[in-house]
Amino acid sequence: MKHIAIFATGGGSNAQKIIEHFKDNNETQVSLIISNKENAGVIDKAKAHNIPTLIINRHEFYKTKDILKKLHTFDIDFIVLAGFLWLIPNYLVKEFPNRIVNIHPALLPKYGGKGMYGMNVHRAVFEAKEEESGMTIHFVNEHYDEGAIIFQAKCLLDTTNSPEDIAQKVLELEHQYYPKVIEKVIRELM
Repeated sequence: MKHIAIFATGGGSNAQKIIEHFKDNNETQVSLIISNKENAGVIDKAKAHNIPTLIINRHEFYKTKDILKKLHTFDIDFIVLAGFLWLIPNYLVKEFPNRIVNIHPALLPKYGGKGMYGMNVHRAVFEAKEEESGMTIHFVNEHYDEGAIIFQAKCLLDTTNSPEDIAQKVLELEHQYYPKVIEKVIRELM
């Protein structure tokens, strides 16, 4: 059995889709949810599925390696970022080489980097009058949104699309593809 830890900061809609996707899977399961916010919606989603949770703070994450012990306690093989807004520290990237993936709500390399998350991305796409947007699934390295691209999906935009419309179109792509791509990557790597 392969064990996934999901790192999330917000409501957890992608985490929910991933949990549901692997719920009856005999090879892979979501075994731990980690958040940097005590009141994040993803915590409620984890509890609803009886998945253990862990709340981390900035000092613990960046100044110690305590999280590695906790990940090993749960036999974590693979880490999925689902709206987790902190940069992953080098020690964690080295411990899980090519076993940490992230989803970004734009077609990288455009609209990536520090501060480019959520509505910040969709407003930038809107203001640039892009004809398409989409989402990117990529491996995580020590820089924001610079890891090797695994998969991208696109959606067409028109002049009537608001940043909120773009966000909805991109979220639908994320929900459709993220769990399937995670499963494919885990099968290929492990």
